[in-house]
Amino acid sequence: MTEWPKGVAKPAIRALNAAGYTELKQLEQVDLTTLKDLHGMGPKALAALETALKERRNASE
Repeated sequence: MTEWPKGVAKPAIRALNAAGYTELKQLEQVDLTTLKDLHGMGPKALAALETALKERRNASE
C-alpha cells in the first residue's frame, strides 16, 4: 500500500484504489472534480490531496 498524505481517510483511500489510483503522482493530471465524484472522497481528503499535489509541484520546480 502506498503512503497517502495525512488527512486522507481510509474510505477515501479505498475510493482511490478502486478507481485505479495507487500513488499520489498518478493524480497530478487528474482534475479534482473527478476525485470529488468518487464515493468515499470527502472535503478533508480532497484538501489534503490538493495540498500534497501543490507541494509536489513546487518541489519539482
